Amino acid sequence: MTPITGLDLSGFTEREPGVWTDEAGLVLSVHFFPLVPDLPAPLHEFERLRSMLAAGVGSRGGNLIEAVPGTLHGVPGLRQLLKVPLPGRPHGQAFIGSWTVPRAACSTVLKVQAAEGQMTGLREALVADRVGPENYFRPHPYAAGGQFGGLPTHVADDEEWDAQFPDHPLTRVRAALHRITPTVTFDERFRQLPPFGGPAQPPHPGPPPAAPFTPPFPPQAAPPPTPPRRGWFRRGPGR
Repeated sequence: MTPITGLDLSGFTEREPGVWTDEAGLVLSVHFFPLVPDLPAPLHEFERLRSMLAAGVGSRGGNLIEAVPGTLHGVPGLRQLLKVPLPGRPHGQAFIGSWTVPRAACSTVLKVQAAEGQMTGLREALVADRVGPENYFRPHPYAAGGQFGGLPTHVADDEEWDAQFPDHPLTRVRAALHRITPTVTFDERFRQLPPFGGPAQPPHPGPPPAAPFTPPFPPQAAPPPTPPRRGWFRRGPGR
């Protein structure tokens, strides 16, 4: 059970309590955590919060594409979009869009995710060819001119390319999150809870220093791998 009392589930089919999928492979899930949120900094310290989140995602091999403050049904929250390598595969990425809505002693998370199929890297290769390798890679926007490790930061993840790649998992995750966000409603008791003031433990002084930015080699589309046994990629325990 979660405090979410309503959201637009058009096109989704329930697979288990709190988990839905659509025909294109999107996975939508909602979660409630009756614990002090594990965000590394309060929402009002947003610059430090997103730098620390980006460093954490990078240390686990992924990349925080964006972190944006906002509200769901009038409650302050954090919208994130990230990419992670697909486990057990030499190529391919999963894209995860989420809202984390923290309160003083609990949090609610809404998550939309999708993974690349057998053909991977096509969006990246085509965008790199259009903009040129010198304009393709860039420093992480939250790393003060450096990188946090993990998957590289590049222009192919920008929303401006979504219209040209409507079936790409990043496009579908971003579009679904934009569509669902204004339809979410919460139980009034959750809305009235005290706000999140910061992590339970003393906050870390800041993210680790970012590595100097060094552009990697231009991307190329990976050849289709041998079709793997079908299954969902594992949902993480984040809250």
